[in-house]
Amino acid sequence: MNKYRLEDWLPTTKKEIEARGWDYVDVIFFSGDAYVDHPSFGPAVIGRTLEALGLRVAIVPQPNWRDDLRDFKKLGIPRLFFAVSAGAMDSMINHYTANKRLRSDDAYTPDKRAGMRPDYPSIVYTQILKKLYPDVPVVLGGIEASLRRLTHYDYWQDKLKPGILIESRADLLIYGMGEQPLRSLVNKLKRGVPFSDIKDIPQTAYLTPSEDVSAHILPGDINLFSHEECLLDKLKQAKNFKHIEEESNKMEASRIIQRVGNESIVVNPPFPPMTEAELDASFDLPYTRLPHPKYKGKTISAFDMIQFSVNLHRGCFGGCAFCTISAHQGKFIASRSKDSILKEIKIITGMPDFKGYLSDLGGPSANMYRMKGKDLSICRKCKRPSCISPKVCKNLNADHTPMLELYKEVDSIPGIKKSFIGSGVRYDLLLNRYDDNALNDSANKYMRELIAHHVSGRLKVAPEHTSDEVLKQMRKPSFTQFGQFKKIFDRINKEEGLNQQLIPYFISSHPGCTEADMAELAAITKDLHFHLEQVQDFTPTPMTLATEMYYTGYHPYTLEKVYTAHTKEQKLAQRQFFFWYDKSYKNQITKTLQRLGRKDLISRLFGK
Repeated sequence: MNKYRLEDWLPTTKKEIEARGWDYVDVIFFSGDAYVDHPSFGPAVIGRTLEALGLRVAIVPQPNWRDDLRDFKKLGIPRLFFAVSAGAMDSMINHYTANKRLRSDDAYTPDKRAGMRPDYPSIVYTQILKKLYPDVPVVLGGIEASLRRLTHYDYWQDKLKPGILIESRADLLIYGMGEQPLRSLVNKLKRGVPFSDIKDIPQTAYLTPSEDVSAHILPGDINLFSHEECLLDKLKQAKNFKHIEEESNKMEASRIIQRVGNESIVVNPPFPPMTEAELDASFDLPYTRLPHPKYKGKTISAFDMIQFSVNLHRGCFGGCAFCTISAHQGKFIASRSKDSILKEIKIITGMPDFKGYLSDLGGPSANMYRMKGKDLSICRKCKRPSCISPKVCKNLNADHTPMLELYKEVDSIPGIKKSFIGSGVRYDLLLNRYDDNALNDSANKYMRELIAHHVSGRLKVAPEHTSDEVLKQMRKPSFTQFGQFKKIFDRINKEEGLNQQLIPYFISSHPGCTEADMAELAAITKDLHFHLEQVQDFTPTPMTLATEMYYTGYHPYTLEKVYTAHTKEQKLAQRQFFFWYDKSYKNQITKTLQRLGRKDLISRLFGK
């Protein structure tokens, strides 16, 4: 840290602002996370983006909302607006387990200290700012706000809540990745456009009297069922979700409008995916890549985990039913240039604690770098939420060659001993047989390169379940593909003289999953000699297909009814099957299998 001065971070106190000689600040950013000046942390990206636009930016990380609110007053009033983000996670997932138990730690807080942010900071922080400074605009962003932009089911309150603008009363909501909307917003403000007149920026949402919307309906606008209609009819909520997901994943989307009482939330269509130059510009900003010096002597575990990792791209076209990535980042891949990636890695090699090992060269899904449609005119008409489920799209150029070339160049950089792939890998992309043999060849070469040279002893993959019916609801490939991949993994390990492990991730209680499905999962994974450790109970999170099925009981695309475990007892009854090898579960699992009429599985799991 010696080569940096305090002024190399965005200021967080009045003293730091004065040290820069500033007599005003343009934007003050309130964040639910500790301030880590690294491109993997949203507040740092937004702060640096605004700074690059010539603005003076200050950040208030994890303000105290319980006292006399001095943290909300200490920097005064910004010239342009306040910015608010709950942090890198939805606060309720950050705070609670799938069983709604309060977590005892927080990875985005110094020394994992719990209780440093409220539930729903997006709402709490914004309400405080609007009460203290009613005339100063508040721009709300981050994943919590992004995924709650319209009527959504909240698992922790077990009810349907309106779009977050209703409770927070923010002036503008930016959803998804914020660089492009912020750039447009700042340019308009610089030209003297009043904040209240700014309604047309893509990838933003705003609240307005419903009568004003009625007078300005555009061709192609989608009017959702109102919040009140959804409260009365779960089927209408399910139908709404289909529109919301499709428009989030289209190149040429429509504006979405939803009425709540006498007001309407208007959601403008997203920006096109960032170009290579735009994404490079974001990653090339002057990050220190370190936590603010105020945390000296403390650890921030979320930072420790990604300190020596490099993000290659944004977006994911997997479309998994339980995942929020495409809802926030979009399904279209935005990739960085090789030069930008290599430049970042060279900076990492000069960091004092770097020992020569990159923990990850990845992204939301590690092996989607540079992948896109062969014919973009087909992509422009497409509204599929996934490019690979139920089958890999014929128009997808799934060439793994750019990654192979990149890995080779990275490993040749002086100071790099090994580069690992820590992000999840989509083996369905690797195992699919393409019409173009060059794609098949690149996939085969990638598998060998990955397994032989880029696994740090354990490779994480996510089959998620063994039942094809459940996997269909998850938008995941058949479990037979996991079996295929495991055979290849074991064979390459043997040929290379390696002793590496394949670590599969599984989910219980996902919509469509029954106790019998979990019992089969236990027997199948036992036969494969797995003692499962990377497991989780399904947690409904806003704006996912699985959550809509959980809440409404319907599949939004087919409107067919879907069974889901809801009670704590139903969830635990499914989860127990992950741990069939633990003797303390044997009696209960045996009773469950007898009740299900599956005595055959008792002998498979426990012998005669």
